[in-house]
Amino acid sequence: MPATLDFEENDLCVLRVSGTLKQSEFAEKQNLLARKIDGGAKPRLLVISENFEGWERNTDWNDLDFLIAYSGAIAKIAIVAEPRWDAHALAFAGAGVRSAPVKIFLPDQLEEARTWLAE
Repeated sequence: MPATLDFEENDLCVLRVSGTLKQSEFAEKQNLLARKIDGGAKPRLLVISENFEGWERNTDWNDLDFLIAYSGAIAKIAIVAEPRWDAHALAFAGAGVRSAPVKIFLPDQLEEARTWLAE
């Protein structure tokens, strides 16, 4: 499965994406995260891309309901990705639109990403 979401201690949510991310899979992960937030969590989101090939084409990615409803509930977002995805990943994460800081890390900086999220 190209997308998995795991919940770790201290409200750390780890989203792993690989291959081509499908809109339906992403929506499912958003729903899981929304339930966590509705339960009182203020998640710190760690997105790890591994062999990522991009987003599903010819699909409507313009649904902003999650961003509007839950943007303020997410504390921080760290994205671990190859440099070629930087601009797209920041835009997709809503950097500059949401109040949570969003930061990109290189694949060999996973521990730095975890440390930044914990600060």
